[in-house]
Order: sequence, then C-alpha cells, then structure tokens
Amino acid sequence: MKALVSRPPPTSNQSIASTIQSLLAGGDCAVDDGSGHINGASARLRRMSEAYDDLHLENRDQRQRLAVHSPCFFHRRFDDAVDIPAVLSSLEEDEDLSHSRLMQTATGVREVSKQLQRRPIKTKVRNVMIVTKARDNSLVDLTRNLAEFLLTNPRYGSDVGVNVYVDAKLKRSKRFGAEQLLGMNPKFLTMLRYWTPDLCWTSPEKFDLVLTLGGDGTVLYTSWLFQRIVPPILSFSLGSLGFLTNFEFASFRESLNAVMGDEGMRVNLRMRFTCTVYRANQSSTRAPGEPDDGIEAEQFEVLNELTIDRGPSPYVSNLEIYGDNHLLTVAQADGLIFSTPTGSTAYSLSAGGSLVHPDIPAILLTPICPHTLSFRPMLLNDSMALTVQVPGRSRATAHCAFDGRGRVELRQGDYVTIAASQYPFPTVLSRPTEWFDSLSRTLRWNSRGATQKGWAGADNQLGPADTYRRADPDVRPDGAKQDDKFDIDFDDDEGRDSGYSAESSSAGGAGGGSSSPRSRRGFAAMW
Repeated sequence: MKALVSRPPPTSNQSIASTIQSLLAGGDCAVDDGSGHINGASARLRRMSEAYDDLHLENRDQRQRLAVHSPCFFHRRFDDAVDIPAVLSSLEEDEDLSHSRLMQTATGVREVSKQLQRRPIKTKVRNVMIVTKARDNSLVDLTRNLAEFLLTNPRYGSDVGVNVYVDAKLKRSKRFGAEQLLGMNPKFLTMLRYWTPDLCWTSPEKFDLVLTLGGDGTVLYTSWLFQRIVPPILSFSLGSLGFLTNFEFASFRESLNAVMGDEGMRVNLRMRFTCTVYRANQSSTRAPGEPDDGIEAEQFEVLNELTIDRGPSPYVSNLEIYGDNHLLTVAQADGLIFSTPTGSTAYSLSAGGSLVHPDIPAILLTPICPHTLSFRPMLLNDSMALTVQVPGRSRATAHCAFDGRGRVELRQGDYVTIAASQYPFPTVLSRPTEWFDSLSRTLRWNSRGATQKGWAGADNQLGPADTYRRADPDVRPDGAKQDDKFDIDFDDDEGRDSGYSAESSSAGGAGGGSSSPRSRRGFAAMW
C-alpha cells in the first residue's frame, strides 16, 4: 500500500475493479515456470509496464520513484505475474477517489499479496552461497558435506551440480578440504568459488539462493552482508534458539531437492528498516516541532531492531520522537527499541513488547525502563517516517545499535531516521505454521505442565501412577471389576460438590445449582 501513495500522472481510463480482476485472473500468468514462454495476458501486462516506464517522472523525488519501481531482487521475479504500475495508473483517473473504490483497490492489493505468498517459485538455482561460522569446527564439517552434495548431485540435465560459494576464510582450511573436493571432478575447479563481504555488497545478484548454517545470529549476519537486494535465504537450525532457522540439517538433502526441484520454494518477505544517521548541522534553523536538517553520515539495513540507549552515561536519556516531521513525544527512559515484526521475539520481547507475526507490516516502539507509568509499547504504521533526535540541551549523548552491530554515538543535535526498507529479507518457508512452531519450540509458547483432565475421558489422561488402568480400565488393584458409574453419595445440595460444574444460570430461579451459597441459605430460611 505504500506504493499507492506515489502515483504517476494519469495515463489510463480503465477502472480499478477491472485492473484488480486482471491481476488476479488466471493462474497461468502468475509465475514464470522457467520455460521462457509467456502467455498473452503476461505479454499485455509487460507492455503496460514498459509503457509506464516511459512516463515523465523527473519531477518526482528519488524516494517516490523508488516506491514505484521496487529495487528488490526478489520482487523482480514477479514481473510476469503482477503489474503494480497498472494499479497505480488506474488510481490517477480520479483525484477524488471514492471510499468504496479505494477499499476495493486495497482489498485487491492484499489478495495479490496473498497469492504471491502462497504460490511457490520454480526457478533454476545455478549459484548457491553458504554462510556458516568459520570458527565452529563442527559447522565447517557440515559445510563440507553440504558443498559436496551441491556439487556432485546432478541438476537441470547436467552431470554435475550447481556452483557453490563458501566463505573465503575456508579456502586454506584443512578441515574443509577444498583440495580433496576439487580432486573429485575437474569441473569442480570452476564450480567451487569463494565469497567475501565485498562481493555480497557489490554483486548480490550473483546468488540465486543463500544457505545459512547456524542460529539467528548467522541469519542477522547474512542480512548485514546484503545491505540492498537480498536473494532468498534458507536457514538450517544449528544454533541455540532459532526463531529464523526452521529447517533441520538432518534432512537437508530432501529440503534442497524440493526447493531446487519441481516443488519450488515459498518465500516470506520479511520487513526491514532503513536507518540513517545524521549529524547536527550547526547552520540549520529548524521550525518548532520539526527535526533539524542534518548531514547524512551512515546508513544501515536492519532486520531485527534499532536500539537507542544512554550507553555509559548515568543520566536518563531524553529523546525527541518525530513522526512524519511532527513531534510525537519526548521520551525519558534508558532507551528505545524500534523493532520489525521479525525482531519482536528479540530485544523487544525482553523489554515487554508484544509478539507480532512477520506478515504484519508494522513498526514496534518499545521503551526501555521509561521513567513514567504511561509509556507503554505500541505498534505504529509501517508507512510512518520516524525520527529520533538527541535534544541540543540534553545532559548526555545516546548510543544506537543496528541489529547489535555498528554501534554509533549520537551527540546533541544528532538524529537517526527509521523507515520501512525497500529491500525486504526473503526467507524460504519450511511450512505455513513455522512462526507458531518456532514460538512453541523456543519459548514454550502456551505450554502447560499438565492438561486439565475431563470426567468422561479420564481414563485417557491418567498419570504414571495409574498405569494399571491403561491395561484394563475395568480392573481395580485388588483384581475386582469396577463400575464406570460414580459410587459416591449425592445430596440435594449439588453446590457443595467440588467437582460440580455450574451448567445452569442463577437467573433461572432461586434454587438453581449455580446460585451463591448465601442466596441459597436465604431462600431456605424463607420456607
């Protein structure tokens, strides 16, 4: 929906309803299967997209143009599926868009998003990058096994596998054994390659798939490597917790054969932040309630959270929070956490923030030990441009960290901006319920020591002490048969039985079983 804000000049007279229907109609034009054949509907949408690219956009700023033309590497795979410019151009036919038509457009865009999430992507994976902890000997051995499998397993009609990129630190590692691996087949001399951070920053399009071996820290490191466009990420769980690692390495052959084969991959586009640090501009004259015009210093793409805290200072932090250039509040706390939905299970959770599903587009604002009782965690719209500034009269500076990396000091007058990134982080889905499964596995979410036993099915919910009843539920310890009926004495006052369930309402009469003991005694005294 953010892209709907940046609308091009009017060029189309078609209705919004027809545009949305054309996007959703027909499953053949959803995703190119790799054969190179495009049907008529896809060709028409492509022509519309090319015509849209020829529009006059010089008068629009860079940010608006980026909102229209997504630079995301993964989004480009859907060029034949959805023509978002067609939706944008249809909105321009009427400046005073009616509420019903706007709602119809929003519903259609959401439906398109759902279709993209549900439909698997079938593409030929030619280049695979492996990210692992080079200082973990056990993971280096697993990296060797994984690289050998990818190189030797024939793919796409060839007698060998795919190109494999491993960490350049492993080039001379005896444990990894690159020389022995290259000696298996002369073709491997050109297929086994090495990646460096510079290669990831300058040529991220070289990789069709990235495999991570480790925990959530390894995934965050991968996000740091790809500061712009990101290939699909498939993470194997080999760390401590693993909210982001949902594939078991024991079954890596089956998982990779499915993803690189006919089944394809389903990808979840996780939201990231673009965080930019600005230094104070002494010559700037700001208007009341607006941040200063600073000098851009550094920029980071953040997958989990941006943390702003008081650092080593003994003073409480005073931080001005702006939303869309309007002053929202001045926070007095140990710090602030701006978290993505993916990061809601990290630092934000420890500070009292809520759990948020990664498909929900939102910004989580969680204060760290605020010196007020009313500053609670909240969810903000992902389209809001946030700015956090250290006031010029603040006693102390602040420090900000980006996914736990790149800690930067903010002096008086400096500020940092937070906005939803144009470069999401695509992760391969292991199953539709992987997020809930990760909560249950790592946090024991909604797990209880024991389940409440029911009266009718008590025999199926017995503890270890009653194992004799599992063999024959009708036999007592003394060998005698027992009856399923209750053998206790029932009196008329059912309310005194601790096992009685109040099934009736006290409104049904004075003698109802669910009335309070005091009212029942009063009713008996009347007679």
